[in-house]
Amino acid sequence: MGNREDLMAGAKQCLFDKGYGRTTARDIATASGVSLAAIGYHFGSKESLLNAALIEATAEWGTVLATVVARASEASDDPAERFVAVWDGVLGTIAEHRGLWASQFEVMLQADRVPELREALAGIQKQGRLGLSALFQGLPEVPDTDEELSRGIFYQALLVGLAGQWLATPELAPRGKDFLRGLELVGGSVLRPNGAPADGPGWHGPTG
Repeated sequence: MGNREDLMAGAKQCLFDKGYGRTTARDIATASGVSLAAIGYHFGSKESLLNAALIEATAEWGTVLATVVARASEASDDPAERFVAVWDGVLGTIAEHRGLWASQFEVMLQADRVPELREALAGIQKQGRLGLSALFQGLPEVPDTDEELSRGIFYQALLVGLAGQWLATPELAPRGKDFLRGLELVGGSVLRPNGAPADGPGWHGPTG
């Protein structure tokens, strides 16, 4: 690899091991086997490098997630069973990439104080939501519409909430069956007409 690629690899490793705020430029240089000056030459600043590394690492996790979701979606012909399998698979990827998720939450908390970081997050927010909408529908991509953005927002809320609960108390984090039950209860109370039973007319259960 060249110096730029080495720096990205070293920055990602530091993010996973030390987090965003505790990582120094020297940490990255040491992990990369590259000089401190190379950070400024290739990225301008340590922060720009860390931001780029976090975005790239998230995209790499997204590729892993897509594979997991696709496999889980094939587990059953029943929409409810697929939904459970998919979210159990998602939880597994969060556990396997704990360092990435810990860094993401740290970054979210710092965004208001770091304009450059806030801009970087805002720049990928919309595409991230559309990507999640496509991913959980098993589509290669979706159009940039209000409907697809709404789907993405819903999935993003579930995903971030799941990751946050797992980071705080892994043993109490919800599983796929918990999400399914919650969706049935909340969706039913909001969407059922005149208190109709959950399996009655007007109720459309989770489809994955």
